[in-house]
Parts: sequence; structure tokens; C-alpha cells
Amino acid sequence: MTGKQRYEAMLRGKRVDFVPRIPILMQFAADYIGAKYGAFCSDYRVKVEGNLRCAADFGLDLVGVMSDPYAETQGYGAEIVFLDKGVPQCPHPPLEDTTDLSRVPRPNPLLAARMWNTVCAVRAYQEQTANAYSILGWVEGPAAEAADLRGVNQFLLDLLDDPAWCGELMDRCVDVAGDYARAQVQAGADTLGIGDAICSQISGDLYEQLVLPREQRLVAAIKATGAFVRLHICGNITHLLDGIATLGVDILDVDHMVDLALVRKKVGPCVALAGNIDPVAGILRGTPTAIRDRLRRDYELVGNPFLVNAGCEIPPGTPAANLRALCAPLAWRP
Repeated sequence: MTGKQRYEAMLRGKRVDFVPRIPILMQFAADYIGAKYGAFCSDYRVKVEGNLRCAADFGLDLVGVMSDPYAETQGYGAEIVFLDKGVPQCPHPPLEDTTDLSRVPRPNPLLAARMWNTVCAVRAYQEQTANAYSILGWVEGPAAEAADLRGVNQFLLDLLDDPAWCGELMDRCVDVAGDYARAQVQAGADTLGIGDAICSQISGDLYEQLVLPREQRLVAAIKATGAFVRLHICGNITHLLDGIATLGVDILDVDHMVDLALVRKKVGPCVALAGNIDPVAGILRGTPTAIRDRLRRDYELVGNPFLVNAGCEIPPGTPAANLRALCAPLAWRP
């Protein structure tokens, strides 16, 4: 089976030769090819080279476009500062000193520089891999993008002080994310990830009242393109699981502090669980033997559908032997 065939078969409940491997590679992939991280984030050719080299050398079944949260934010008019090492910075969020939404443009993913760069990455994967790998596109979730536009601390205050305005802002973010997702699917992505990390920092009630309806609308928009949907919320999502279970996503990333067995119980038998080894303690500082043992235990615990992943990004500096252990074939079990 090719990586793409293996991945799609697992998501569709079919037999596979072994469990698909989908670790998140960002700074690690840049370092692996000796690239500066700013170039990895800003030049799709560097990102594609890094991910394809890692996929070939470590045995991945998926390649993606993830690097930082500011692709869409740049389209709204933000200046993004790229660094040789570390995540790019957005010194002045476009709405940091105003609630006037007319002050920010609606980005066009085919014209906004960083969004278009992502579309080009997807297209390059499609042209270069001949369907060997699943291709993961990416959009920011409604709360995450709203926080990028307003500033994290101010947005968290706004959720309490002016929830109606937050809803209007998130609605705009969903509309743009829908356009961005469609552009990536048209370029060749078979899966769209939704990154909504800030949701782990808000209460379950706020999530279900304000964010969940917008995530539901975004998931529906992506599903309408025919793509799979993957949800990624870093941190402890235990208090959000009842709401997440209603989204209908195909894949749920699970961070290391969340009980995998509880997640399976909450979201049911049809959602593929990806994770959830601690990226630092388990992957960066672990041993190949410990990584393999943990993977087997997790897979036996929750069963199919399951995807090999850490709780979040593979940290830079991870020993190559540890990533190889994570990605070594894990035999499929019915």
C-alpha cells in the first residue's frame, strides 16, 4: 500500500498492512535539511523539501503544510516577522487597538501572499508525489484566528466582556477559513486540519456557546469539498470532549495529558485518534524501546481507527532513532 492508500483505508474502516504514521514535523523538518525556520515558513519550496525528505527517510504516510499560525493573519494585514529559529512573530495584531472589523480586509487565499504560499505547497506535493502520500492542508479555527487578530490576552477578555462581538469576529474567520480550505482542496489536499489551540484555555460552557457552533460550520464547509477533517487543539481538551464529539471530524489529535480511553468513550468508534505520547518526555527524551512499547499499549487501548502521532509537534533536537521508532511499522490489528 502507498501511504495515501494506507491512510485513507484506516479512516474508512478497512484493513491496512500497518497503522499509518502522521507525526507533525515543523522545526524538525527544517533542521533536517539545514534550512532556517523563517525560510521553511515563508517559502513553500523549503517546506515541501523538508517534509518530503523526512517522509522518505523516516517512513511517513502524510505530508503537510503546518509551520505557524499566521498564514491567514498576514492576509488580514498583519506584519509577520520571520526568525532563523523559532516560530514567526506578529508584533502588532491587526485588531489589537480596535473592535472596528472594517479596519481589516477579507483575505483572498489566491492573492494573500502567505495563504497562496500554502496553496502552492499543496500543489507541489500533488505534482511531486504522484499520490504516494496523503496531503494535509491547514486552516486556523475560529477562536485561534480571532485570537491571532486581536491578541491572545485581549481575546480571552473579550470572550467574557463582549461575546457578541467575538461571535461576529469568529464568523468572519470561519468564512475566510472556508475559502482557504477550498483552495487547498482544489490544489490537491485530501485532508484539512483545523488548529484551534486556544480552546483548551477556555471553559466548556464558553466553548459550547461561542466556539463550537462556528467549528461546526467550518467542519461542514470542509466536508462539502469531499476532504477529511482533522481537529488539533493543543493542551487538555477533557472538558471539551462532549462538544467535540458533535463535530463529526474524521481525526482528532490528542495531547499527552488527555486520557485516550476517555476520548474513545466520548467521541465513539468512528473517529481516528492520533497521539498521544508526550513530545518532550516521551519523544525527545525517550528511548526507541519505550516509544514502541507506548505505541503498542495505546493502540491496544483504543483500537481502530488509530494513527501514529505524538501529542503535538515532534520537537527539534529529537534523536533520529526516536523518530524512526515512532514511525516503524506497527502491525494492524482487527
